Amino acid sequence: MSTAASTVAAPARVGAPSPQRRRSQARARRRNTASALLFVSPWLVGFLVFTAWPLLYSAYLSFTDYDVINDPHLVGFANYATLFSDPKIALAMTNTLVFTVLQVPLHVLVALALAMLLHRAGRAAGFFRTVFFLPKMTPPVAVGILFLLLFNGQNGLVNTVLGWFGIDGPAWTTDPAWVKPGLVLMSLWTVGASVIILLAALQNVPEELYESARLDGAGFLRQSVSVTLPMISPALFFLIVINTIAGFQTFDEAYTAFFGSGNTTYGNSAALFYVIYLFQQAFEFLHMGYASAMAWMLFLVIMVITVIQVALSRRLVYYEGEASR
Repeated sequence: MSTAASTVAAPARVGAPSPQRRRSQARARRRNTASALLFVSPWLVGFLVFTAWPLLYSAYLSFTDYDVINDPHLVGFANYATLFSDPKIALAMTNTLVFTVLQVPLHVLVALALAMLLHRAGRAAGFFRTVFFLPKMTPPVAVGILFLLLFNGQNGLVNTVLGWFGIDGPAWTTDPAWVKPGLVLMSLWTVGASVIILLAALQNVPEELYESARLDGAGFLRQSVSVTLPMISPALFFLIVINTIAGFQTFDEAYTAFFGSGNTTYGNSAALFYVIYLFQQAFEFLHMGYASAMAWMLFLVIMVITVIQVALSRRLVYYEGEASR
């Protein structure tokens, strides 16, 4: 008996889209991609023209001698070598570092204290939130001028108030030892944005944690250390990183108070921050190549410090999502 080979057609996969449907889905994906690119194109163009291109061009200029008037010509690593022999670089970086070390912890502590007060303010919190944030809208140039008025050593408002309590206020604007502390105190004028961020973090702390802590007999201080600070540590870490970067880029208020107004007092050297010296090299002395090298050096310094902060955050910052894994 002979057996004939029979050909059996393979059954079609259940639910498999037809070729026409696949082509239709591919066209829909392309249309969606084109629509998304169209919506983000203003940002992409702005990023490429005003961020990416200047960034790359400044990297090129850092290896050149360029005075804006004449064409740039390559000088290799000469600008970077000059950075390590320029005494004003060391002075400016030291001033910037001291200012940042003083300003960042004080800024975060004041913002945290105000946020904790607002957290207990109830219905009035919305009004005070607006009040605290409004100074952030003040132009930095106005803040620099206000600094000279408030911290004047002879008749400034700050020393006048100190005099009511029998305290002889320092010469904030002329004594090199008090220039940076004065600028640090003035920087607290714009603490409102940080207050709002911390207030939002405080409002997200589960109330059950405080109830458990109170049942265990924990007071306000113990609750703050064991519950509040760990739960808002991501927000604190964010503020520390952002304010550290901003501290190293300090320019507006100090330049307005000590350089832009034609002030030639001894306090200038104490207020010579890194970005101010960079601005002078670029736009006063027209050393664009050298200023570009300074900018990249500042970028590297900030990047190293930020990497260290991120590494430390792995031990000090509590993330609820990671803890639940």
